[in-house]
Amino acid sequence: MINTILFDLDGTLLPYKWEDFEKEYFKKVVYKLKDILKPEETIKYLWESTMEMIINTDCQKTNKEVFMDKFTKLSQKDKDNLQNIFDDFYENEYKTLSAIFTPSEYVTDSIKILKEKGYTLVVATNPVFPESALLQRVNWAGLDDKDFILITSFERMHFCKPNIKYYEEILKIIDKNPHECMMIGNDVEEDIVAGKLGIKTFLVTDYMINKNNIKTDADYIGDYKDLNSFIRNLPIINNDNAAAK
Repeated sequence: MINTILFDLDGTLLPYKWEDFEKEYFKKVVYKLKDILKPEETIKYLWESTMEMIINTDCQKTNKEVFMDKFTKLSQKDKDNLQNIFDDFYENEYKTLSAIFTPSEYVTDSIKILKEKGYTLVVATNPVFPESALLQRVNWAGLDDKDFILITSFERMHFCKPNIKYYEEILKIIDKNPHECMMIGNDVEEDIVAGKLGIKTFLVTDYMINKNNIKTDADYIGDYKDLNSFIRNLPIINNDNAAAK
């Protein structure tokens, strides 16, 4: 029986198109690093370091370690100084991005219902951002981060979507079996791949991403309204499994 719901964050819990966020995000990061890197260097190094996390298969290194090692190597700057700059960015400038987001009432209501029914909740976002950034985005979605037993940040995780090992690591951390879980997301490739482990999947279509135009084999497909109706029809389970503790 399903007792745990994994949610993608961007384009799922937090409704928006990545392009709308990307432009403002890079503008602010570039400005933050302007004293040590040229704008084109910052963007190039960020993309390459992010890609390094995505393709990484070394289970001994967290995504953060992979990112910082790569960015330090590319920029030839002091790692501790870079880390301090990034930390300050997410503590300050990053907060101003909240203005571009509007929560979905269907999402907030769905989470409320799942909590009341006793489901364990996980934010299964691609772990290429620090926890501080993810906590803010969860809050921008109109949600309480404390309602989730795990938010997959780059400090904690060792793999990224669509690597199936990412989902295996989540299951290990939360001590759940695949048949106990459902993954809900908007990316055909990155989110629905969880089904290969036996995890049930729900593809949210409002901000659907299908970069390679592949045929989806999601167990359920629908928009936010459909998702809300689906969640309303889920059975009540033991409250001991509730995410909020």
